[in-house]
Amino acid sequence: MVAENWLTSQFEAHRAHLRAVAYRMLGSHAEADDAMQEAWLRVSRADTSDVVNPGGWLTTVVGRVCLTMLQSRKSRREEPLEVVPERATAAGPEQEAELADSVGLALLVVLDQLAPAERLAFVLHDLFAVPFDQIAPIVDRTPAAARQLASRARRRMQGADTAPDVSRQREVVEAFLAASRDGDFAGLLALLDPDIVLRADAATVQTGATAEVRGADAVAETFSGRARAARPALIDGEPGAVWSVRGTPRVVFAFTIADGRIVAIEMLSDPEMLAELEITR
Repeated sequence: MVAENWLTSQFEAHRAHLRAVAYRMLGSHAEADDAMQEAWLRVSRADTSDVVNPGGWLTTVVGRVCLTMLQSRKSRREEPLEVVPERATAAGPEQEAELADSVGLALLVVLDQLAPAERLAFVLHDLFAVPFDQIAPIVDRTPAAARQLASRARRRMQGADTAPDVSRQREVVEAFLAASRDGDFAGLLALLDPDIVLRADAATVQTGATAEVRGADAVAETFSGRARAARPALIDGEPGAVWSVRGTPRVVFAFTIADGRIVAIEMLSDPEMLAELEITR
């Protein structure tokens, strides 16, 4: 009973976030509701004894459900994208918050052209800053391959109004590296989203890095006066940075940028993962 109550409270605490993920994945409020119901059925039957990150675990469950629904949709060649988002006549605060924060119709139209795995990788990483090592098992690929799915999705969006400005993003990365090298704490803060998340893979953690750092102040403190040897690079076609030793990449810094600010940074140094990345200067 205690475990059941804990699970219910965690699901309710993350409900708004989970439904937002489902809506962005499926482009339909009705299907998002269906996904939430299916996710709860799976969650209620699951063994939660090893769950240490409820939010991440629940997001993974919802992601799997949505991926299955997208794959089924493609096989039926259905087009359920809603032209006008549904609005209840008496929407509650949670519904209003979701609608206010929802992606625009233009992005939903573009997303609907992506393959299911590409869509999931792009939505979870670029819109919700979920790290690729969590996305990988959902799409049954390696983290590097999941990153390539998201990159391919961005490339397919080129020409759409929602396509990211790569040159502008590269300027943000270059400004970040310069502020880091100069120890310009204020300059770093100006480039970071207040809720930024810095994550390091297991190989990087073994070198002494912290697995996860949250918040602009903490991330700015982590990088202030450092990253002296890192240089701008394109990581799978996206602006990032790399630290190399005698021409061999040792650490890759992958950035997620929105509205001119960095919302997430991933530090990757696992040799097998680096070998799968396309890194160009």
